[in-house]
Amino acid sequence: MSRPLISPSLLSANFANLQADIERINRSEADWLHIDIMDGVFVPNISFGFPVLKYVGELSEKPLDVHLMIVNPEKFINEVKGLGTMMMNVHYEACVHLHRVVQQIKDAGMKAGVTLNPSTPVAMLADIIRDVDMVLLMSVNPGFGGQKFIMHTLEKVKELRELIARTGSQALIEVDGGVNLETGRLLVESGADVLVAGNAVFKAPDMVDMIHQLKSL
Repeated sequence: MSRPLISPSLLSANFANLQADIERINRSEADWLHIDIMDGVFVPNISFGFPVLKYVGELSEKPLDVHLMIVNPEKFINEVKGLGTMMMNVHYEACVHLHRVVQQIKDAGMKAGVTLNPSTPVAMLADIIRDVDMVLLMSVNPGFGGQKFIMHTLEKVKELRELIARTGSQALIEVDGGVNLETGRLLVESGADVLVAGNAVFKAPDMVDMIHQLKSL
């Protein structure tokens, strides 16, 4: 079993001193930097705007894993690309024409990810799974950090792994929400490839060491 990719979630960082936290991530074994963009419509909260994210993109030495929790995400493909984004994640529930949006993301030169809310079945991806580079399973309801991990996500990871194997898809499986050393181990055992960790990393006494521990799961 290969080691998981680790994508620390900037939503849990110290907003008063983002530069210091990003520099710690740069020094760590983290593979990506996860950025949640919220609009206050699709989810109850508002997070980062593009003027702030412009500087995050300039400071980060890690590839950007951008998760849009917004309606009509296709309107912002160029702005997301302008950050130097590697992976753009859009919600299945927010895209009426999901296949078109996935192709637009790829045409812009980014990898395309599709995100599922906890109540959205994995089976809904059957017609798009071969076209995406990653599926992000939310293991909490999106919009807030620090929520408790939904254990049913483990079954969804296994189901998604079976769908990927059956269809010959090359999609990675990413999980976001309530990820720590305990739930991270269970997720890796269930077949997850990428772990998004927020509070577990940014609230740890030693962020770099915590990322090392997650990487070693």
